[in-house]
Amino acid sequence: MSGFESAFQFDSLVWDWIIAVYLFLAGMSAGAVMIALYLKRRVIEGDPANNGIMKAMAWLAPFGIISGLTILIFHLTKPLSFWKIMIFFNPTSVMSMGVILFQVYMVVLFIWIGMIFRAPIMNWFDGKLPDGLLNWADGLLIKLKNSSNAIELFLGFLAIILAAYTGFLLSALKTYPMLNNPVLPILFLFSSISSGVAACLMFGVLVFKEPASSPSVSWVHYIERPVVMFELFVLVTFFTGLIFSGGQNEVAAWNAIGGGFWSNWFWFGVVLIGMVLPLVLNSITSKQTRHSGGYIFVVTLLSLVGVLMLRTFILYAGQMTVV
Repeated sequence: MSGFESAFQFDSLVWDWIIAVYLFLAGMSAGAVMIALYLKRRVIEGDPANNGIMKAMAWLAPFGIISGLTILIFHLTKPLSFWKIMIFFNPTSVMSMGVILFQVYMVVLFIWIGMIFRAPIMNWFDGKLPDGLLNWADGLLIKLKNSSNAIELFLGFLAIILAAYTGFLLSALKTYPMLNNPVLPILFLFSSISSGVAACLMFGVLVFKEPASSPSVSWVHYIERPVVMFELFVLVTFFTGLIFSGGQNEVAAWNAIGGGFWSNWFWFGVVLIGMVLPLVLNSITSKQTRHSGGYIFVVTLLSLVGVLMLRTFILYAGQMTVV
């Protein structure tokens, strides 16, 4: 077996790359919601339905959570039995609690998107749905708008929990010292924000034509650097804690970053491509260049690739060493 094949196929492997994609998509959804919530409440002036970043969130957040769940369902050995875990909850199961979280999150997310984009949604459905149903939905969204502050605060709480949950899910694998780490949910929280920032910026500017000089784009640019810097700090904390713990924790850390396929994946993919390169580009390029479509595409793509590579690295490298 070649080095590449052995990196993706080894005896202690339980969860493969499909789970990494699921973790990435769920985290990106949560990150996009957190960014959009702040923009709506603190930055955007006027109707948020006209903002390109908000439009990007309205597509990306549902896509992330629905496609992520779909991947998870079909990756199970018995996908047709998945409905059981959606009805019969087990409070001692991390997976079961996650399914409850996903369900509540999706309901609140769709309500919030419906409140923001009520007018264009109603116009699109006009003539496609019975008038009675359309009027009922329109009236409901108008009434719910009176509780928009509470709904937004609750959705923000759910998004934070969802972003961190992707780390809790892996940390429940107690036989893997690198994964059974209390810092992992924090790392995944900030990587979720990083992917949400990149995805919203890419689609908001390039697809939904939000002006690159708008206050919302300027704020997203502003938040990029501190998020990546803190993500790097949490990564250092993550591996420092493992190394100083000794025993199999230290072995797991050095197996992951001390040499070999996954070490190269981490240093060149996660750190260099996903974090350092975007930071350097943002530091050395002019403001005019940073507002160009090509630059935004390259930098946001680097960030998204870096986050996906981070999730894949944590998943695989974390399963190489067993207690």
